Amino acid sequence: MRFFSCAADGVDQRASLRRLVASRWIVLAATAALAVGAPALLAIPLPRAPLFAVLAVATVFNLLAALRLRRATHASSGELFSQLLLDITTLSALLFFSGGATNPLISLLLPPLAIAALTLPVPCVFATGAIAVAAYSLLLAFYMPLPVSDAARATQLHLIGMWLTFAVSAAMIAWFVVRLTSQIRQRDAELAAAREQALRDERVLAMGTLAAGAAHELGTPLATMSLLAGELVADASLPAAAREDIELLRRQIAVCKEIITGLSRRAGAERLASPPLQAADRWLESLRQHWHAIRPQAASRLIVAADGPAPTIIADPRLEQALLNLLNNAANATPQPLDIRLDWDSGELRIDIRDRGPGFPPTVLENGGQRGLPAHAGGSGVGLLLTRTAIEQLGGKLHLSNPDAGGALARIELPRTVSSLQD
Repeated sequence: MRFFSCAADGVDQRASLRRLVASRWIVLAATAALAVGAPALLAIPLPRAPLFAVLAVATVFNLLAALRLRRATHASSGELFSQLLLDITTLSALLFFSGGATNPLISLLLPPLAIAALTLPVPCVFATGAIAVAAYSLLLAFYMPLPVSDAARATQLHLIGMWLTFAVSAAMIAWFVVRLTSQIRQRDAELAAAREQALRDERVLAMGTLAAGAAHELGTPLATMSLLAGELVADASLPAAAREDIELLRRQIAVCKEIITGLSRRAGAERLASPPLQAADRWLESLRQHWHAIRPQAASRLIVAADGPAPTIIADPRLEQALLNLLNNAANATPQPLDIRLDWDSGELRIDIRDRGPGFPPTVLENGGQRGLPAHAGGSGVGLLLTRTAIEQLGGKLHLSNPDAGGALARIELPRTVSSLQD
């Protein structure tokens, strides 16, 4: 039949099933208490044996459903549909032994239909509605009547039962609607974040393509500059101070050539297949020295804040470039020495870069590298975007803040899946 197509709609209904199973425990407990207390409180004789037999069967089925959910990694809409049919069947059996359609609790057939409308595909909703209507129709003709001789008292009990039915139905429907609305909002937020991440990745890919072309074109002018600088250094007529400056220029050109010639090698499949592992403290110190070779006027100190052997870390060029971007930003903010702090625990590894400058502007803290900033005098405005993207590709997080003591703090948090303790 068509309504069974909901069993293959691909929607994971574990959360809805958990809510249904949890609410069913409450309903079963309340029904058992009503079956025990109603005869004494309301002076209505009830056939307790069949009522408790129905409740016992429903309890067993609910326990099996709870155990199934503990082990399950996926639950289909067909499974949720069958559980709603179980609720309708259980309630119909209880009503059969307690007055049938004359029992005001007959309206409790509506909450399963409301839950189906909120969670199941349209064919299943129509099937649930048809089954509920069929159960109501059968209970009009087939049931065990309740012996209530006083008509006025019967009317009063009926009104009380209608109020109870309304209260229970309202509570169940409201609870399901609130939880489902929260789940929908969370899913929408996750989808929005995924779309934003896809846009960032697309921009980074475009910039990477442009960077590869620029690196290829820069090889020739850098080679020319290196050749001219070498000739100037060999010129004995130049003052010694000028030759020292030219030698520094040669070293900087050599660093640029090394960066450019390493782009293709570092982006290749070999690096991704067997990335090198290094102790985190030695790797960070080597990167710091490399950065000082690029920016000899900058100053920094490395602080290892944890005890014991440092974890090994994958020396991924994306992480190296992200750290270099953060170090350059910090050095641009202040001439004072930077603090580079390395820390770790059993769950993650943390790298803090702290400067003593004016701190991050509000736009940077609000943006946090989620998107590029406008170009400015110090650069193109995409450094934080590239840094955050690289760190997130490695499963880490980037946090920016302005400490109360002043300056700016950039923290990189990496999971220990990127690193492992040394033997």
